[in-house]
Amino acid sequence: MKQLSILLLAIALFACTKKEAPKAEKFTQYVNTFVGTDGPGNTYPGAVVPFGMVQLSPDNGIGGWDRIAGYFWPDSTIAGFSHTHLSGTGAGDMYDLLLFPTNSRFTNDLWPDQKAYRPYSKFSHENEEASPGYYKVLLESSGIKAELTTTERVGMHRYTFPKDSASKIILDLGYALNWDAPTETVITIENDSTISGVRKSRGWAPVQHVYFVAKFSKPFKNTVLSPATDLTAEEQTVNGKRARFETTFSNNEGEQVLIKVALSSASVEGARKNLQAELNHWDFDAVRRTADQKWEEKLATITIDGSDYQKEVFYTNLYHLFLTPSLLSDIDGDYKGADQKIQKANKFKRYDTFSLWDTYRAAHPLYTIICPDQVTNMVESMLAHYDETGLLPVWSLAGNETNMMIGYHAVPVLVDAHFKGIPMDAQKAYEACRASGMNETEEMKLYRKHGYVPFNEEGENWSVSKTLEYSYDDWCIAQFAKALSKEDDYQLFMQRANNWKNLYDGKTNFFRAKDTEGKFLEPFSAKAYTNVYCESNAWHYLFAAQHDIEGFRDTMGTERFTSLLDSMFTYYPEPDDKLPIFSTGMIGQYAHGNEPSHHVPFLYNFTNEPQKGQKYIRQIIDTQYSNKPDGYCGNEDCGQMSAWYVFASMGFYPVNPANGIYYLGSPSVQNATINLPNGKTFTVQATNNSAENVLVKTVKLNGELHTEPYITHEQILAGGKLIFEMAVK
Repeated sequence: MKQLSILLLAIALFACTKKEAPKAEKFTQYVNTFVGTDGPGNTYPGAVVPFGMVQLSPDNGIGGWDRIAGYFWPDSTIAGFSHTHLSGTGAGDMYDLLLFPTNSRFTNDLWPDQKAYRPYSKFSHENEEASPGYYKVLLESSGIKAELTTTERVGMHRYTFPKDSASKIILDLGYALNWDAPTETVITIENDSTISGVRKSRGWAPVQHVYFVAKFSKPFKNTVLSPATDLTAEEQTVNGKRARFETTFSNNEGEQVLIKVALSSASVEGARKNLQAELNHWDFDAVRRTADQKWEEKLATITIDGSDYQKEVFYTNLYHLFLTPSLLSDIDGDYKGADQKIQKANKFKRYDTFSLWDTYRAAHPLYTIICPDQVTNMVESMLAHYDETGLLPVWSLAGNETNMMIGYHAVPVLVDAHFKGIPMDAQKAYEACRASGMNETEEMKLYRKHGYVPFNEEGENWSVSKTLEYSYDDWCIAQFAKALSKEDDYQLFMQRANNWKNLYDGKTNFFRAKDTEGKFLEPFSAKAYTNVYCESNAWHYLFAAQHDIEGFRDTMGTERFTSLLDSMFTYYPEPDDKLPIFSTGMIGQYAHGNEPSHHVPFLYNFTNEPQKGQKYIRQIIDTQYSNKPDGYCGNEDCGQMSAWYVFASMGFYPVNPANGIYYLGSPSVQNATINLPNGKTFTVQATNNSAENVLVKTVKLNGELHTEPYITHEQILAGGKLIFEMAVK
């Protein structure tokens, strides 16, 4: 017996001293989905998987700029949970299929919107939780706990009810917010636990169709279809602009009701197929785990060393990068095309929500590094849009072209992808690029005639910005033409690529508007916000010739070029200057809250003083991003604001997003490793890095001194190590 005791003690001691294998780092723990829900970020906190069709998130129920994504951190009300949302834009659209649970405890007044009354619940952030693919909140007005998770095409709700004899779940297709308005809604009760229908609406995107099938885990007891409340037993369908479904039931304390809502842009049957393929069970926690794993896989594409704060900011930005573009096609490939016909995506996933004026700058180049397989889907989606409309997308959403913003910036995305080896039909892609560059709008005819877009007093003319953006896109088409041995087109578009010179004023050193006679518009103030610059002023567009920075620098002279760069970061607005809503994140006249300025701090690489750019890059990283709800200084804009941070924190950025060159900056993380899809790794290391040591002393690539101010896409894909030796500022 004594020997047995000694043996057991030895086993116990061995068990206590045996080292456990270290657990793998979990990246989703660093993501704060509430970042951007306060201030101008315009993000939503709800459940979504990477590039998912469903964005299931709470709506405060109040309209306005601050609530453009449906949710605003300072608010304390929730009107329900809708299934579609936009991330970080200034466009008030989507909010489809609002579900709201309530019960007899519910005492809050109903508030009126323009045409209907709807309930809302109080809530507090103390009783709210979110992580990638999951959202939870206590609806304090009813005591109901709401939880949300998703697959790609199916949203899943889990509501935990207190004991009540009059619990209720409402599906309100008439609910609308901001620019969105229903045009036709239909709800059909299929059986005692399934409803289906469609919400057709008009908003920023003019023709939106969201078909759905919703299954409930608890059979219906008492149902009401509105507005027709006197339907007979045989009449199980209601339609109109504001169809609404209610089911009322009794429940025990802690009883849970689950709902699965599958979406489709094509048909109810498409939604049904999506539901059967993606969620044929009722295990909410399993769906949540799968969503979390999908996010882990995406976030693991880049691993960094740094403080918890640095990881929280980095991985939150990387998370936002993967929210858009969003899936449009069903499991069988069907989707509503931009020609309003049902199309089929064969052997690719059809994406939409392309905010190209923003994302061509850094988000799409970053996708080519960390998820080239998804870039293939994006390329095919853009070419499908071309098949449907005759042009590439400008700002496409929900199977529509909104024509918001300027340029034909699908072009640099396609050209960049082609030169980086992304599989595509190159001849068709070129044909599509050329068609967009030769479109027959009156404005483009004027651009081709004059070599610039002439000033027009009416509306948002944006003539200077358009000329500069078109000039860049033309350069991209020229490179594509040259690669395909289309010499005549190469010469044509290279000539147009020089059109930036036609609006450059050597006296003021700014790009200025001209009339049809070639005269500069007077009077001129570089800091004035006028209708000739798109959401900007002359300062913001000063360095917009991204494809010909050397030519622009040589035109004005290196000394003047450097001086204007200095002034851009030091010439602050006066206290009485009225800044528009999009001029945020201001450092002098540099506006990090809007996209045209994003490449500018890296332009010091074209001067003899690159250290100045390094200082400003670190200032932007440190002051314009955080892990708080107001952690974005401007609209997050479908991944562009986040892509800037991810690139810059690793120490490089694509000044020209279509030439495969990344200019060096000042890395803020100690180490970053890109786990490339080809199985190799590319590591960036910053030695002696600190808040004070922001200047780059030397750079080594794979052990060799690296004297170029940039690295190439090929060097990254080859794998290796880039080492920055940092010094005090």
